[in-house]
Amino acid sequence: MKRSRSFRSRLLASYVLLTAIPLLVLGTLFYQASLRVVTDQAQDNVYEIVRKNNELMDTKLRIIDQNSMALFTDRGLFELFNELDPSNGSELLAADRQVSDVLRNYFSRIDDVYTYQLWTSYFTFGQQLPQGDPTKSEVYRTAKEAGGRLVWYPTYDFADMFAQPDYARENIDFRQLFSATRVLDFSYLYNSILRRLDEEVERPVLVISFKSEALNELFAGSLPDRSRYLVLDEQNRVAAGDNPSLISRTYAEPWVKELQELGSGKRRMTLGGERVIVCFDRSEVTGWLSIVITPESSLIRELAPVIRTSTLLLAVIMTVAALALAYFISGKITKPVQRLTAAMRSVGEGDFDARVPVTSSDELGQLLRHFNRMNDRIGSLVTEVYETRLKEQEAEIHALNRQMNPHFLYNTLNVMNWMAIENDQRELSRMLVCLSNMLHYTSRREWGTVSLDEEIEWMNSYFYIMQARFEDKFTVEYDLDPRLFGYDLPRLTFQPFVENAILHGFEGLESGGLIRIAGRIEQGNRIYEIGDNGKGMEAAVLEAIAEEEGASVGIRNTIARIRMQYGPEASVTIESSPGEGTLVVIRLPDQSQS
Repeated sequence: MKRSRSFRSRLLASYVLLTAIPLLVLGTLFYQASLRVVTDQAQDNVYEIVRKNNELMDTKLRIIDQNSMALFTDRGLFELFNELDPSNGSELLAADRQVSDVLRNYFSRIDDVYTYQLWTSYFTFGQQLPQGDPTKSEVYRTAKEAGGRLVWYPTYDFADMFAQPDYARENIDFRQLFSATRVLDFSYLYNSILRRLDEEVERPVLVISFKSEALNELFAGSLPDRSRYLVLDEQNRVAAGDNPSLISRTYAEPWVKELQELGSGKRRMTLGGERVIVCFDRSEVTGWLSIVITPESSLIRELAPVIRTSTLLLAVIMTVAALALAYFISGKITKPVQRLTAAMRSVGEGDFDARVPVTSSDELGQLLRHFNRMNDRIGSLVTEVYETRLKEQEAEIHALNRQMNPHFLYNTLNVMNWMAIENDQRELSRMLVCLSNMLHYTSRREWGTVSLDEEIEWMNSYFYIMQARFEDKFTVEYDLDPRLFGYDLPRLTFQPFVENAILHGFEGLESGGLIRIAGRIEQGNRIYEIGDNGKGMEAAVLEAIAEEEGASVGIRNTIARIRMQYGPEASVTIESSPGEGTLVVIRLPDQSQS
């Protein structure tokens, strides 16, 4: 019972594990997908806010551009500046009042406009600010370089721009301004004639200034929590932002370069170790880039607990259902397993008559039936194994007896060799030595692979004896790749094919026979070739050899050993035709598969 409960516990644990893993994966995927959907939607919303803010500001600023264009053809301003005497103070004051009225008509009703002025080197017309000589400022220089094109100069510090150190530490209302500037070259059409200012008349510079709060108010209150924003010009100077200390400075972060090139879009980045959504859009009027940086965590802060709770609740429900199902199924499995375990214990104690009743046709029922059949055969197999063991012992005794015969032959050949030496029969002595080496090589008990050196040495002994027998009817050539000597091959691989060439290929030949043994490594295979220039074989004979019917015992045995040793990757092919000789090609893989 203890083992059964342990198995059931493991089965229950496996069901819980198999349930928990999919739930964990699906829950994670569901959680990530939900967050991705929410994040994408929030990203689109933030991007839309940025675009709408730019469109709203562009709508206001386009009026500045249109009204400033209208000033070019204002006849009153044309006549005033064309006839004005800059050295006459009373004329300047009168002109200032007239210019102020004209500028007021054009720009006073536009929201967020702080000041409207015309700058010249001799006087500043319009609203007065402590600017000193504004023509020495960067704003004036930029307008002059633009040559009549409206230029938007990003937010600047008033005290720094106009060299007013006295205002540097004061909390003035016009501390940070951004301006639209353009050179006004007045003209008007009179009786189909376009009149322009005289060449000696200085062209004034129109300057419309805004407080930086005009940009900040667009973003304040419209962005998600913890969002940051920046408004940058083409040189990455900060025109507006949630961090006042960055205003008018250059924002030189490397990731801004890509945004400036794209102009508008959405990106997900990691800034300061935090995953954020960056939405950006370029103003069509100013050319400035509005950037909003929103942490992903702030977008999903409210939804994440809901997703986690629903996922956990679903996991608990599925786990309880899985436990109930596992408990029911385990009972169906453990009872047959218990009966099988008891029967196996009996078999282990030697009772091969033990049987297990089969009550089902499922996999467990099939297992029990196979167990019963196995017991039916075990009794007969025990008897067979016992008899086989007796035969093996008898074979070992015979092998020991046969081992005595080679020793007797070696000793006899050794005696004959000394007798040949004493009678000065050197040729006979060498033949006896070769024969002794051949017998020693072929009578080893281990019939495994040998080195190519050993195989060639045995073949040389064999060739010596055969050449003596056939009175130099043939010669032998070797052409072996030196790398082949690092590999082993089955013993007596070449002998059956060489013997076939000598006895049959050179039959009727008195001299001129040639046996060539070559070897090479090609495409991961060792290729050995045994060729002769004998009389060759008919196609029917080759077919019989291929079917292992007409081949000699030695050839059949060699082919069988090669296939057994190296598997299907090895092959032995024989090519021959009458009068053309025979070529045997043996192909072996680099390594044995045994």
